[in-house]
Amino acid sequence: MMRMVRKLALGVAGLALAAGVGVKLFQPRLGELALARIAGERVGRDVTAGLPDGLHVIICGSGSPLPDPTRTGPCTIVIAGTHIYQVDAGEGGTRKLNQIGLPIGRIEGLFLTHFHSDHIDGLGPLMLLRWSGRSNTGPLPIHGPPGVETVVAGFNAAYAQDNGYRTAHHGPAIMPPSGAGGRAMPFAIGAAPVVVSDADGVRITAFPVNHAPVQPAVGYRFDYKGRSVVISGDTAPSPSLVRAAKGTDLLVHEALQPRLVRILTATLAKAGQANTAQITRDILDYHSTPEQAADAAKAAGARALVLNHIVPPLPLGFAYPAFLGDAATHFSGPITIGEDGMMLDLPAGSTAITTRKLL
Repeated sequence: MMRMVRKLALGVAGLALAAGVGVKLFQPRLGELALARIAGERVGRDVTAGLPDGLHVIICGSGSPLPDPTRTGPCTIVIAGTHIYQVDAGEGGTRKLNQIGLPIGRIEGLFLTHFHSDHIDGLGPLMLLRWSGRSNTGPLPIHGPPGVETVVAGFNAAYAQDNGYRTAHHGPAIMPPSGAGGRAMPFAIGAAPVVVSDADGVRITAFPVNHAPVQPAVGYRFDYKGRSVVISGDTAPSPSLVRAAKGTDLLVHEALQPRLVRILTATLAKAGQANTAQITRDILDYHSTPEQAADAAKAAGARALVLNHIVPPLPLGFAYPAFLGDAATHFSGPITIGEDGMMLDLPAGSTAITTRKLL
């Protein structure tokens, strides 16, 4: 009996070894076939194709400067009819747009809420891929409050040599020199909202928010064919935001949960990381809690609330209720924690808001 068991074991081992050798032998070809299939499915994908007329919002980055394996830096796409706009350019957002299948070459303008590094550090890749995506002959228009000129000039200077390499290598038909980089589009901002753009039925309004000591800091409202979305940018509770968001369909509002941040602070302090621990204490006073974001949505009469710029990192959905806290008792409408690759559709001639995942 033992001899039979040994023979069976040796036979199974032999088959496993042969299978392993076979896989190794054919692995290069199998890898090529797998990559070809993935490329066939993803290359040329256009998530905007077939969208109904209206507003559509894509969260291309729902994170913050704190590392989160599931979230890239702040990045939001607003599609109004055939027009595509982006709000903020956090690190990794452009890669997410590639994964999602958004035609980056069609982005008509970037709107910066303020100049914290996590809202601008993805600007280089965005300018490059927007330029190469359609052989654009004009630089990316970059709208923002005073100071945007300095930011854009710095990125243009940093990427000037790279831009030259691209044109020299690929030729001016593919990479026209006139399309490289960005063009600063500053607007003055005071206590009152300012219409930044009003064309082809799309109105984009900037309004001040309280992110002191960061000044200026703004949020944006997009209106198109009776539908609207408001993006808060980084802000503590701000009456100006509530006024600007009156009657909006969708409020996309930043959120920080102090109870969870304090856990992170205590852990950092215990690990001897005193500097970072102090930073996590400091950030509590210029952001909004989920409950405060819910208060803003209720006061504005918003139909729905999406939380983004999530602090602290939430790599596990299991932690979502802890992050939300008592927000649901502050606002009776739907509250969603933003995730990278999330898309919200607001078709024209309707009050519907539907949510789906693109990743």
